[in-house]
Amino acid sequence: MKTVLLLLAVTATATADVFTMETTLSESMIERQIREGTRQLFLEQQALARAQVLAKGSEPFIDYSDDFYLGKIQLGTPAQTFNVVLDTGSSNLWVIDSTCTAGPCNDKFPGYTRTKFNTAKSTTYKAETTAFSIQYGSGSCKGHLAHDVLSFGGLKVTSQEFGVATTLATVFGSQPMDGIMGLAWPALAVDKVTPPMQNVLPQLDKPLFTVWMDRKTKPATGQNAGLITYGAIDTTNCAASVAYVALSAETYWQFPMQGFSTTGYSDTKTYQVISDTGTSWIGAPNTAVAAIVKATGAVHNAAQGVYEVPCSEMKTLPAVVLNIGGAKYSIPSVEYVLDLGLGGGKCAITFFDMTGGGFGPSWILGDTFIRTYCNVYDIGGKRIGFSLAKHTGL
Repeated sequence: MKTVLLLLAVTATATADVFTMETTLSESMIERQIREGTRQLFLEQQALARAQVLAKGSEPFIDYSDDFYLGKIQLGTPAQTFNVVLDTGSSNLWVIDSTCTAGPCNDKFPGYTRTKFNTAKSTTYKAETTAFSIQYGSGSCKGHLAHDVLSFGGLKVTSQEFGVATTLATVFGSQPMDGIMGLAWPALAVDKVTPPMQNVLPQLDKPLFTVWMDRKTKPATGQNAGLITYGAIDTTNCAASVAYVALSAETYWQFPMQGFSTTGYSDTKTYQVISDTGTSWIGAPNTAVAAIVKATGAVHNAAQGVYEVPCSEMKTLPAVVLNIGGAKYSIPSVEYVLDLGLGGGKCAITFFDMTGGGFGPSWILGDTFIRTYCNVYDIGGKRIGFSLAKHTGL
């Protein structure tokens, strides 16, 4: 969950072998649910989905219910364009098949027209007989594997293996998206498919990519909202100094965090955490969330499933400080307090309880953290770097 949906408009720029993808804003799902009065029903459906046992080869995609990066990719010959979630929390690429016409495949999202892959119109398309199925933390997609030409951000893969989805979970149908492109490690990929990033590494100046998310306290549809840079560190939108920490696993972008603190609370325990562009908020153990709630004076809004504080305190509440690799990463309240249209002058704090997540990492550092600090995903160095993000609107 988070405040606004991030839609990527692709702009390829040539700086050696460096490529960028620019972002714009759209209404988030949680804002729409609150406006339409459907938020409580959605929360009940999510609770049922998360109670299910994940199948073998599953990939948790916790809190896939609000803002995320969408990038324009092209598949096939001639090229067909799709908006897909750019997700560092998974490793597979999939798009919706044109034959998927039932249920969620035809769900509507205001202001968005879904695009499906017409395989019959691609002269380079090669279908496989292997069935394709991924169970995310909030729903699944099923279909079959295939190969075709893939292009994104000025990069091109002549034969990318990917999933063609013929069945979707409800949550995917209610999102303004045509699929997902995973940016995590090959070991996490279902069916041992080679992820797109590994296929384009030889084309890059450096084997890494940088994610910068902008922060707008009053988001508006259509505004630029961030940038993903393939092959270089973004020195325009991120501070020059980058602090790196070695990965503790090459599945998710996983690394150790040596505790956190906020007003009246300090925790020095070492946790395994992941950086995930596909999760909009920060997921933490219930003790950590309770400490943050106490420090901020937040009150639980059961109907909307969020903790809320007065919007007037957006810039004055205590910071939440993460200790990673011996460095302190302070997340100010202007980054974690978001106006979701709750009404009554109330805003949400962007933390959620990870208890019962059902997989290794104890924390998920989603867009709230990534928006505060640019994340440098260094594939070649098997490390992740953090640099203070620049925001002109704060």
